[in-house]
Amino acid sequence: MPEESPLIKSLRAAVDSAPDDVPLRLHLAQLLLDAGLGQDAISQVAAALQREPGNAEAQALIARAVAPPVTAPASAAPAPAETPAPAPAPASAEEAPRYDWKQAEDELSDVIPPRFVQTERTEAEEPRPLSADGHDDPAAVSAWDVETAGLSLAEVGGMEQVKERLEAAFLAPMRNPELRKLYGKSLRGGLLMYGPPGCGKTYIARAVAGELGARFMSVSITDVLDMWIGNSERNLRELFETARRNAPCVVFLDELDALGAKRSQLRHSGLRTTVNQLLTELDGVDADANEGLFVLAATNHPWDVDPALRRPGRLDRTVLVLPPDEPARESILRHHLKDRPIARIDLRKLVKRTDGFSGADLRHLCESGAERALMDSVRTGRARMIETDDLLTALAQIRPSTGPWFDSARSVAQFANEGGQYDELLAYLKKKRML
Repeated sequence: MPEESPLIKSLRAAVDSAPDDVPLRLHLAQLLLDAGLGQDAISQVAAALQREPGNAEAQALIARAVAPPVTAPASAAPAPAETPAPAPAPASAEEAPRYDWKQAEDELSDVIPPRFVQTERTEAEEPRPLSADGHDDPAAVSAWDVETAGLSLAEVGGMEQVKERLEAAFLAPMRNPELRKLYGKSLRGGLLMYGPPGCGKTYIARAVAGELGARFMSVSITDVLDMWIGNSERNLRELFETARRNAPCVVFLDELDALGAKRSQLRHSGLRTTVNQLLTELDGVDADANEGLFVLAATNHPWDVDPALRRPGRLDRTVLVLPPDEPARESILRHHLKDRPIARIDLRKLVKRTDGFSGADLRHLCESGAERALMDSVRTGRARMIETDDLLTALAQIRPSTGPWFDSARSVAQFANEGGQYDELLAYLKKKRML
């Protein structure tokens, strides 16, 4: 790798001190390119494009960085006498210089940044592993770490019905303690969110914790189950004890159908006792044990959850989280396009054509559109912006992933709707003419 000159080193320090100075950054990129440090130059231009996506000088530098290398003609002047070197073998007149597509693709892979300013959030968390004996694995994050959720419901686009239900269940009583006492409303409570996968149930749970100013604990079946008898129950007990010590606290039970499956369908006695322990913890040791403890659970298959978990006083309130509506789809598309160079994106047209898409489907759409623009840039040797046509072309090849879930939910809503617990789902299916 060529050695950096003192000027380049000084400019690097200056750019680190003033990262928003685009002309200074582009000057550094020009010098890096002249010095043969193409990859570093591309990184600097990419950072400049984050701040000024339409900068013509930055576009020109990118085009130069990914252009095919120029091969010197056979008649070029010989090397000076004082630095003799063996002459290169003459290239065949019929042999054109070959373009290194792989190198260009690798260089462009780091180029695709900005547009739209909005906070970055993730829709899911990785499960936290335990060691073989059921104790926290020291090499991994503790399963019972309590987090601070930096989200609010205002950051969740659309989904007004879900927000209203959450407001009545948790938020209004928490914000109005005097009215809570007047009406005898307890801060204990549990709520089950269900719906198609990829529609943001985990994201909503984090937003509720942030709205309450409460701590947040996310738990999945891998955090609880243990191969040794009694350890799974102990894990659950420790989880709820930690949550009670950190009240107000939101405990989010992901994939509840796996953790709290119907005991009548479980063949393994260990799994049945785990469900029994979960029921005990939801009830609390005494009347006030779970005060300030909010239990939110999510599942794609509520019909597989043990009925005892949905008894009044436990997860007695249910919210259907459907595919994002139009305002939510626009918010999600903006979120996933904001760190990519875009131009003339018709969000309205995209929103209209993505009815029924989950949040995960919309993220995949943005990635596919960016991939198309990237490969076009590789073919032409000139980086360009992502446009509406890229996303519409990708959209023609993508189908909503929510279809199979609605196919299975339709039968349940029609023929197993005891007590009207799936009335909301039934109304949605009728509205969308899926019945």
